[in-house]
Amino acid sequence: MSLPSHPVPQGKSKAGMVFRVTSGNFLEQFDFFLFGFYATYIAAAFFPAANEFASLMMTFAVFGAGFLMRPLGAVLLGAYIDDVGRRKGLIVTLAIMASGTLLIVLVPGYNTIGLWAPALVLIGRLLQGFSAGAELGGVSVYLAEMATPGRKGFYASWQSASQQVAIVVAAGLGFALNQWLSTAEIADWGWRVPFAIGCLIIPMIFILRRNLQETEEFTARKHRPSMKEVMATLLGNAGIVLLGMLMVAMTTTAFYMITVYAPTFGKTVLQLSTSDALIVTLLVGVSNFIWLPIGGALSDRYGRKTLLVAMSALTLLTAYPALSFLAQAPSFAHMLEVLLWFSLLYGLYNGAMIPALTEIMPVEVRVAGFSLAYSLATAVFGGFTPAISTWLIHETGDKAAPAYWMMFAALCACTATLVMYRHLATRAPVTAQA
Repeated sequence: MSLPSHPVPQGKSKAGMVFRVTSGNFLEQFDFFLFGFYATYIAAAFFPAANEFASLMMTFAVFGAGFLMRPLGAVLLGAYIDDVGRRKGLIVTLAIMASGTLLIVLVPGYNTIGLWAPALVLIGRLLQGFSAGAELGGVSVYLAEMATPGRKGFYASWQSASQQVAIVVAAGLGFALNQWLSTAEIADWGWRVPFAIGCLIIPMIFILRRNLQETEEFTARKHRPSMKEVMATLLGNAGIVLLGMLMVAMTTTAFYMITVYAPTFGKTVLQLSTSDALIVTLLVGVSNFIWLPIGGALSDRYGRKTLLVAMSALTLLTAYPALSFLAQAPSFAHMLEVLLWFSLLYGLYNGAMIPALTEIMPVEVRVAGFSLAYSLATAVFGGFTPAISTWLIHETGDKAAPAYWMMFAALCACTATLVMYRHLATRAPVTAQA
């Protein structure tokens, strides 16, 4: 589709570009949240086992397996986006993601097709993971490249903010279904309804992505690296990718803790009602949406390093006391208080981390480098947060044990940030905003 020849008002043009590019992020997080929230129903449909713990662990393992595909998608699809452009590449990632989503929605249960059911669900998750490996990086880099000078943090933060809209919509749908359908109906077929609604919006997202304009920064580049050059550059900057992965560790762990895992934690561990767990998660999504742009804007004003160190240190100090307080006196109000505190820490940290990660990567492999660092962190830390949290509680008998995992991620992030910015201070020119 050709671009309009007449000038478009700058504010309107920027807002439209943000909306169009982040639409795919909405679909990605919408599906991921639903998989986590309906984990117990998915476990019963596709992974029947002798006891609930084993069934739930298999479900979360398949959920996590999708994240193992992210590094591969980050390199292959990231290199493709660095070659053909942000617009074309993001249309391809959307197509792959949509295929995985449709597969999960349409697969019959274990009682109908036996072992084919969990196998096909696994394939669907692997397709989603492969696509997501470059989707998030492509969107983040696009937003950073189209940002007005001095506002890169604010613009890049809308990548994560769009995911919070997905959390709110998915939680709202779940709450509505819980009011309209019986528990038996939800377990039998009702849990598939939100996934089907996600599939229905795929055509609209394709239309939005087709109307994207390529970023001026990418268009101005004279050289497009080949796959061999991408791999060589990534290997030559392995230290930066590794530090970037550790910086992302807190983001992915905190996010999946307070959104994807939170409803299951509220229902199965704290014994709260399904409605209470959904309302808390919905409000957390709203809170995340508010704090993320604020974090990005604050990082533009005061520097990325300041927020990254402060928020990771606060997480390290407060995660266990907060979850211990909740475990000892579980209630709707206490769960909301604790998760809103985690939301503040996550939102301010991630608002600074996303633009920081786009700045530290070599420009010629910006999407591939960003995507690889983020995907490795999601595969090692975030994606398995529900499974590790479930295992920690089972092994220790401590309902606050998931905090240990969150604290470990925060320690990794704080250490990596300090090392990274010390390295950047000795590198000329310094490209990242300290």
